[in-house]
Amino acid sequence: MSSISLRIAACLAAFFCIALPAAHAAEANSERFDGPAELPRIYLQTSMADTPAPGKVHNIKSGGDLQSALNNASCGDTLSLEAGATFTGRFVFPKKNCDDSHWIIVRTSAPDSELPPQGSRLTPCYAGVSSLPGRPDLHCTSTTNVLAKLVFAAKAGEGPVIFAPNANHYRLTGLEITRAPGPYRITALIAPEVRSGADHIVLDRLWAHGTAQDETTRGVFLTGTAFISIVDSTFTDFHCVAITGACGDSQAIGGGSGDLPGGPYKIVDNFLEASGENILFGGGPATITPADIEIRRNHFFKPLFWKPGQPDFVGGTSGKPFIVKNLFELKNAQRVLFEGNVLDYSWGGVGQKGFAIMITPKNAQSQCPTCRVTDLTMRYNKVRHMASAMDIANVPADTGGIATAGERYSIHDMIFEDIDGTAYVGFGAFAIILSNSPPLRDVTIDHVTAFPPTVLMSITAFLDQPLPERFVITNSILSAAEREVASAGGGPRNCATGVVQLGPEAVLRKCFKTFNFSHNAILAPRKPWPKDNWFPKNEDSLGFVEFNRGKESNYRLCRDNAQTSTCKKSSPYAHAATDGKDVGADVDAIEAATRNVE
Repeated sequence: MSSISLRIAACLAAFFCIALPAAHAAEANSERFDGPAELPRIYLQTSMADTPAPGKVHNIKSGGDLQSALNNASCGDTLSLEAGATFTGRFVFPKKNCDDSHWIIVRTSAPDSELPPQGSRLTPCYAGVSSLPGRPDLHCTSTTNVLAKLVFAAKAGEGPVIFAPNANHYRLTGLEITRAPGPYRITALIAPEVRSGADHIVLDRLWAHGTAQDETTRGVFLTGTAFISIVDSTFTDFHCVAITGACGDSQAIGGGSGDLPGGPYKIVDNFLEASGENILFGGGPATITPADIEIRRNHFFKPLFWKPGQPDFVGGTSGKPFIVKNLFELKNAQRVLFEGNVLDYSWGGVGQKGFAIMITPKNAQSQCPTCRVTDLTMRYNKVRHMASAMDIANVPADTGGIATAGERYSIHDMIFEDIDGTAYVGFGAFAIILSNSPPLRDVTIDHVTAFPPTVLMSITAFLDQPLPERFVITNSILSAAEREVASAGGGPRNCATGVVQLGPEAVLRKCFKTFNFSHNAILAPRKPWPKDNWFPKNEDSLGFVEFNRGKESNYRLCRDNAQTSTCKKSSPYAHAATDGKDVGADVDAIEAATRNVE
């Protein structure tokens, strides 16, 4: 076992990892669980003060030998790359046996005053780019190029940033990291060498990007790494091309495979763009599950002009579209906190149905028998413009392999806005629930606001397998949609077969060993539902401050006899939840968690 494996295995074997510089364990008296889900045990600390480099500063001018500078750097040194200069190559960051008091920093020579402050996102403005077509406004206050640029000019492989086996204690700050244009596939811009480990890496205030029509599979590949932080950065143009391309799946950030311990990871305050999954953990052969993953305050985004039929459509040079999948997907991960994120645009395409979020513990090649998704907390997020909201699926791989577990999910205070199966080519569903092997357990969905147009839930659970248990939907505002609660297929083995026509209560009783579906305000019910829910006759009866179906709305409830142009009286669902709060998502908490994320 490598030195990194020994260090991480020893730490993760304990309930809490303590005395770890650049990381801190959850305090004994702090929050450890959210509902059924255990929260991450470790949160990485990434300020400049947490990554000291007290050694020499080496200035590398344009045309200088960056690889030699990396090879010769001592722990604690800073490599200052000339701002505005371009360094072309495949740069291998070697193992140095550094420690938490002696990091190696590789950064632009521009002073800190010319970069966004720590904790603020770096945008392409700092590379001299005032706007990117089809993306949100960059709000540039200056377009002076203050970054040093690393370019990978090879016709295949990974680069320009590669971490050698057991490389550790590097911080990259104020860099543009990209590839040269060309009709060939680059598999990752930032990655460890194949089947090797790297740890204690901070990727800080970077712009990592592919090219507009070429195939760049990933921005950062995390497999084989631990104690990695990706903060305050922008990732754009990661995509694979349908039919004519060489790759089938792309991510801004991907990992969760391999045989080395993975995590903890910190992914905070980034703009993340990819045609496949903007973030994916899992999907490749693995014998271990990454753990302690913090994903907060990121803007997940797919440019709408990647969608076929748009007047400004852009795909590969062949004219074929990019392969579009989900915004966020987990196939192999544990103790994940997904909080304060904004997710925009997911549509159906090649083999996909436009789910914004997919939670499915498995591996397509059946080479991950230990794969699991466990202890996932998703809270205080905005999800917008999708064909369907969530696919929660415990099913075997296509080749028959069964994962270890998919359980203990806490999903609360989420707004799903503009679910549209027609516009975004999919089901128009709030959730697809599939439970086969392993059985789904301990899923809590609480204080959610969503208006699916076609189906609230489609369910498949096989009667000859253990039924899902402890499934909870409470305190939410939901549309029952056209089909209410339906079957997701599977023939006579499916629990929902033959009972859908009896109504949602019959399906829930037949398909779940134990469930709690109560204190929800459900629009347009027709058939029998479980008791202890409310059934407003239309959207106006909910008492929102402002509701515009398919557009940005103010989902706060009118309350306390507030007199505004839209609030004449209190909503009947104010203070009516089981915890005394308003039914539906806590809009104020979501706004606070997502402030300045876009």
